[in-house]
Amino acid sequence: MHGFDSTAAPADLDLAFFDSSDLARERDEAVTRALTKRRAGTPWDAKNQAAVHLWYRKRFGYEVEPLNSTADGVATWPETAACVGIRLEPDGGMTVVAPHGLDDLLGMVHRRNPARVPVEEYERRLRTKRIAERWPLARVVR
Repeated sequence: MHGFDSTAAPADLDLAFFDSSDLARERDEAVTRALTKRRAGTPWDAKNQAAVHLWYRKRFGYEVEPLNSTADGVATWPETAACVGIRLEPDGGMTVVAPHGLDDLLGMVHRRNPARVPVEEYERRLRTKRIAERWPLARVVR
């Protein structure tokens, strides 16, 4: 939609999973290693959504409640257009998880997700990620 080369490599590929039986940071690292082994060269970033509450305060400055599922985690991501996940099912099918819908993603709307992101954090992300510069056709909603 922006006219970019569709073969451009992503900065990272986020993989969200939920494993309440192992909340150690090493679990994220083990999943990342396993993904890298399967697809070397892909910049994986695996995060156990069951453990987010353990590191969130240190990174963002305030406590959050534990999540109950991967879908709960997806629902709290910073921008509504990014609150989309795709789960590969055992039968080879896919399930789209989009708790805020797909309109913002498909309509190129960059909007703060009020579920967890304060205005100040959203403004910081706009600046540091250079959203308007990188995505000139996106409509930023403040």
